[in-house]
Amino acid sequence: MSNKGMDRRNFLKVGGMSTLALTLGTTGLFSLSNASKGLAAGNTTNPTSGFGGYGPLVKDPNGILDLPKGFHYKMISSAGDIMPNGDKVPRMHDGMAAFKGEKGTTILVRNHENSTNSDLPVNGKNPWSTGAAGGTTTLIVGPNRELIDHYVSSSGTIRNCAGGATTWGTWLTMEETRNMGHGFVFEVNPLDPENEMSRTPIRDMGYFSHEAGHVDPSTGIWYLTEDASPSFLYRFTPNDRSQTLGSLQKGGTLEALAIDELPSGKASQFYNGQKFGVVWKKVNPERAQQDAKDLGCIQFSRLEGAYFSEGTFWFDDTNAGEKRLGRVYRYTPATNTLELFYESTDKNDLQAPDNITITPWGDLWVAEDGGNDRIIGLTPEGETYIFAANKLNGSEFAGPTFSPDGNTFFVNMQTPGITFAIWGPFARKNSARRRAMNVAQPPANYGPDVSDKLAAFAQEQGMSMLEAAALERHGMPIL
Repeated sequence: MSNKGMDRRNFLKVGGMSTLALTLGTTGLFSLSNASKGLAAGNTTNPTSGFGGYGPLVKDPNGILDLPKGFHYKMISSAGDIMPNGDKVPRMHDGMAAFKGEKGTTILVRNHENSTNSDLPVNGKNPWSTGAAGGTTTLIVGPNRELIDHYVSSSGTIRNCAGGATTWGTWLTMEETRNMGHGFVFEVNPLDPENEMSRTPIRDMGYFSHEAGHVDPSTGIWYLTEDASPSFLYRFTPNDRSQTLGSLQKGGTLEALAIDELPSGKASQFYNGQKFGVVWKKVNPERAQQDAKDLGCIQFSRLEGAYFSEGTFWFDDTNAGEKRLGRVYRYTPATNTLELFYESTDKNDLQAPDNITITPWGDLWVAEDGGNDRIIGLTPEGETYIFAANKLNGSEFAGPTFSPDGNTFFVNMQTPGITFAIWGPFARKNSARRRAMNVAQPPANYGPDVSDKLAAFAQEQGMSMLEAAALERHGMPIL
């Protein structure tokens, strides 16, 4: 087949299927089996590619977690389990990150979104605030996905909802509240539990209802979402951008995102085909939200997940859009532009996006907050697919993260409080496709308006419309 005349979107689809044959063609058959603490069940199958999904879900006879054929799950930690020190695993599993450990282990740091009253609090020995039931636990998981150890790594905080992994192996746990003097970011060293750093708020990262954040590894700048109504997008530029242990405690500058082209100051004014240049306005960390309002910064509905990958910061707004089913945005620091990548118009496609992660092969995976309670994949072509469905009524997924080797997907069910390890015929790591996700053309009705000349140039050069439009915006002559 000749690719001449093929547009970038169709090329990516064909390229993805070709890569599938190379990547998964030698893996053979994968089967599902039952095992202790609940493995998904199904029949033997040839796995399909992650490039567009893994096929229909198989009904779990245990009524816990439906997955595609060929995939397994194991519950590795549940609320109420007894930890080695005799304490019980806390409730309200939420945000989470995975780090590489010794001898093939994976180190998980997990948030617990407890407030002040809980029958299963984070029972720390060195809390920041007495009476606060939130915090984090650390899990050491072996190569065979067995739980080797687990313990409290920070305590005395409230509503530890999400956060973000640093580039130096620590976790920023963030409080989703502004009650009782709480509402800060804390840095947790998973292998040095409850040290002084874990109980020292990074005040310059703001006093507001934090949700999630992630760092641009090329600059050391952090991007932070706010779960409030209205909510704002912030960036934190550390005074010390060395990205080393203790660097964030040296303070920095907090700013909120504004779009001067939107006089209303509301992201609801985003319409199809629009992309905006943005400005960042400095705010007082102690009154970040009020300053952002006073400065006319862009107001979102309720921001949730955050993830930085390959030069692009992704975030979502859980109940935004015409049908209030949720939106996915991406911000590109290199061009200082914000665009609406995806807006759901059908709850079967996506409903209430929350925590997010970029998969090793380049799709965006979204944990839904209520409604359907699924893990939804979003491809560079703007198409969605279902990877997992929660069958425990009223329990949202949270904390999606992949092991450093990409072979295991870890995710939480917030209530009753379960951490899952999921494995199977995942597509292999694909750095080229990860980059493609971040420069890919969004769904056609969200893409930039480009001239025929620019479209022809993009096709001739083998680049996306967004890449070509960005180059033209910055003055590159189009021949």
